[in-house]
Amino acid sequence: MLINKTKGKTWNGKVRVADTFFRRFKGLMLKPVIDYALVFILPAETRINASIHMFFMLQSIDVIFLNSSKEVVDLKRARPWRVYVPRESAKYIIEAPVGVIEYLNAEIGDEIDWKVEEERKAAPSPAGALNRLGIKSSNSTISLAEPKPKLKESFEKS
Repeated sequence: MLINKTKGKTWNGKVRVADTFFRRFKGLMLKPVIDYALVFILPAETRINASIHMFFMLQSIDVIFLNSSKEVVDLKRARPWRVYVPRESAKYIIEAPVGVIEYLNAEIGDEIDWKVEEERKAAPSPAGALNRLGIKSSNSTISLAEPKPKLKESFEKS
């Protein structure tokens, strides 16, 4: 979620962070649908490092440039195939779906904060939990099929 602390407005959409070179490089390029905000955490607070390009973007986005105090230093409606440089140095950049700036009623000088949605990743289930579900396991191997009867037992039943 994005929070305009100055105005008490909250946008309850998903927020992700681009805090590595690769994540910042990829950004929102080639995304057919932008349904979350992406917060770029830059290594230094400068104008040049905070410049963005809209090459390979499929749609317009709202961009909020923040200084190290998370105060808005510039706002843009960024359109594909253009380059944008903030008016002042920025440490954080928020790229969001069109309309977020208006929804937050964001203006230069406002303090904007965010809460990141935790990415849920699949984790292996412990064997004990699988056994409670009736799934057989042995020697760290999980079988979803019934165990084969021993050859001798199958002849004795006949």
